[in-house]
Amino acid sequence: MAAVVAEVPIVADGEFAVGMELGSREAVIRAMKEYAIQRSVDYRVRYNGSHTCTRATISQDHSKLDNTIAEAIKPLVEADPLLKVDGTHLYGKYKGCLLVAVSQDGNNNIVPIAFAIVEGKTSDAWHFFLTNLRQHVVTPDGVGLISDQHESINAAVAHSNGAWSPPRAFHMFYIKHIESNFLRKFKAPYLQKLVVNIGYSRTVREYEVRYQRLRERGEAYTNWLNRIPREQYALAFDGGYRWGHMTTNLVECINSVLMGARNLPITALVKATFYRFNELFTRKRSEAEARINAGHIFSELVTSKLHANQLASGNIQVNCFDRQNEVFEMREMPSGLEYAVDLRRHRCDCGEFQVDRIPCRHVFACCANQRLD
Repeated sequence: MAAVVAEVPIVADGEFAVGMELGSREAVIRAMKEYAIQRSVDYRVRYNGSHTCTRATISQDHSKLDNTIAEAIKPLVEADPLLKVDGTHLYGKYKGCLLVAVSQDGNNNIVPIAFAIVEGKTSDAWHFFLTNLRQHVVTPDGVGLISDQHESINAAVAHSNGAWSPPRAFHMFYIKHIESNFLRKFKAPYLQKLVVNIGYSRTVREYEVRYQRLRERGEAYTNWLNRIPREQYALAFDGGYRWGHMTTNLVECINSVLMGARNLPITALVKATFYRFNELFTRKRSEAEARINAGHIFSELVTSKLHANQLASGNIQVNCFDRQNEVFEMREMPSGLEYAVDLRRHRCDCGEFQVDRIPCRHVFACCANQRLD
């Protein structure tokens, strides 16, 4: 903001003062709009002459800010075209980013497990966050980390001394980010669904069929995809460490909990985040205890899926291939499709057992046939 001040300087906290002078009409308007943005307030314009325009209500959408918000966001997007202007950035007096790590428990509840306020999405910031997350919160091995392909995150993972690398942890990308990068590279929207489906392939055969279909459209497409390790974006190769998650929607859901906290001062923001998370945990704990007392251990989603799989298992013929090693062959009727199930290794040819880690209909058929729990 270009501003000229006479004898009264502009104070550092951005407050207005009596006697302050700005260099032009445009500077006054811009100062008012920036003040309104930073403090999340509306303002009224008074005119002492004849004025016939009236409005009965005040909008909550900052109607008078027109393109001011766009101008503030523009340099951020120019610096990183993949940037989503969402719950990451702080909008108050002190700028920075709020980093949040989110997980999911066995009852499908979304659980925020850590947050940090940093200067920006830099390699140092992510290294600080991921290092402390691994040291103090996510201590067990065999965990999965899902993120976008931001180079700062990749650099932090690479310099974690193996803390976020196999076999201790498995870093994977969410498919929408790969889709966006593909679209920006090749400008081929008619292929983006195919790229997404390649990632969602639950079996190696599905993956190979869709991969070959993309290759037939042009080797440049698959050559680009080959630069990404397939275990980082395809369900068929992720070892089950995604638990079926292909997006970062778990993190996006937390934005509603932190709504309105991002424009607060740092101390107030930390307190608001802590107390809102604490309230969320308290409520979820009460709900979980009520469900346990009622005998409802599984969530409705898992229970309904298991029930559907159990019902579907009635149309499957089971042949015991190797009872000692718990390997079975089966045929779905009337389609005649054949599958193999390895109960000991928790694998099925359909891919669902190892990807979602929930017994599929073929597993139910095996257990019913062999009278196994």
